[in-house]
Amino acid sequence: MAKRVHQPREDAEFDFILGMSEVPVLAYFTGTWPKAIEPCRVMDLVVGGIADDWTGRLTAVRADITRCPAATERYGITGAPSYVLLKKGEAVAHGTGPTTITELRKLLDDHL
Repeated sequence: MAKRVHQPREDAEFDFILGMSEVPVLAYFTGTWPKAIEPCRVMDLVVGGIADDWTGRLTAVRADITRCPAATERYGITGAPSYVLLKKGEAVAHGTGPTTITELRKLLDDHL
């Protein structure tokens, strides 16, 4: 995974990262149950590539659903992987399931 992807250990750390970011936040939510592991690994690569390419344009956060339950609920996350683009804490775009780097870049371009 890219070094520029933050991995909060709990909701308080997630909220701290969100509050400190001066740029939009791409938060993606992962799970550790068997059916989620492989799709989440795909998203690790996709989001890692985005984080590396878009340094300074966005902050990437990888949140485990079981470790960040309040954030998961706040943004209506119902499965993993899911992702939400946040501007000043407000969701402006979201998606569920693995996606390609091209599709995710298009979504981001539409909102950044």
